[in-house]
Amino acid sequence: MKLSTLFAASLCALGVSAKPIHNAHAHQKGIVPGKHYDRIFIIYHENKDYEDVQADDYFPTIAENHNGVVLTNYFGVTHPSQPNYVALISGSIEGINRDNNSDVDRHSIVDLLEKKGISWKSYQQGYPGNCFKGEESGTYRRKHNPFMSFTNIHNDEKRCANIVNADQLYEDIKTNSVPQFVWFTPDMNNDGHDTDLAYSSNWTKSFIEPLMKEKNLTKNTLFVLTWDENDTWTKPNQVYTVLFGPAVKRSVKTDDTSYNHYSVLRSVEENWHLGNLGLNDLNHTAIRVKDNC
Repeated sequence: MKLSTLFAASLCALGVSAKPIHNAHAHQKGIVPGKHYDRIFIIYHENKDYEDVQADDYFPTIAENHNGVVLTNYFGVTHPSQPNYVALISGSIEGINRDNNSDVDRHSIVDLLEKKGISWKSYQQGYPGNCFKGEESGTYRRKHNPFMSFTNIHNDEKRCANIVNADQLYEDIKTNSVPQFVWFTPDMNNDGHDTDLAYSSNWTKSFIEPLMKEKNLTKNTLFVLTWDENDTWTKPNQVYTVLFGPAVKRSVKTDDTSYNHYSVLRSVEENWHLGNLGLNDLNHTAIRVKDNC
């Protein structure tokens, strides 16, 4: 191995760049630099089989056009929907095996983020606001808003204020105040739950493509688009997942490493040296964002 390669790999393991560091968000106050990215933006879709998404006209172009990599061996952790959402932010399905309102008395990724001073928000399409704890409102569903399942969030007025209607995202972009940890849940139509893949694909294109032109948003941001679970429960629970955006530094367009929703959680923990939640986040591999890391 060349000395330069060894040096770069050593720096990567320490979370240090081999190139001069320029804080891409120096103009945005309160940014806590991450090892691989300064912001993560997670978009969660609904109930589609991997091969169907792979055959869609739009979704495969995200990796091609936006510096992305498709995770070809990525799986949901269970059925039905709600526990897959909860698992990604807590490291466990928390005993949830249904989609009705669930209250969980446990720490989540929010506790780890806040200890490090890292901002977060859950943007929910159709959410009526005011810490609404109901099961549904129009095309909004609480089962797709995992933060509302945690009692130390929905019983805390300050924390609950970080769960907002998705329209707030555009105001936050204008004021350069998008948080470092972003969760975005489309409504029951746009996520494909009550519609179909073509409808969801068209909406996703109309959502993602303009976002990619927002330089203050995309700088050193890792975007993750995934599905909660597959549609055919008799098959392995493989779901289409793509990483994209400027923070991705891979020389390949596909990654066949075994990942699941816990891997995303582990990646967030490692990126900001958050520690862990002591659950399934501990025994899962962090998603590889850079070739040498």
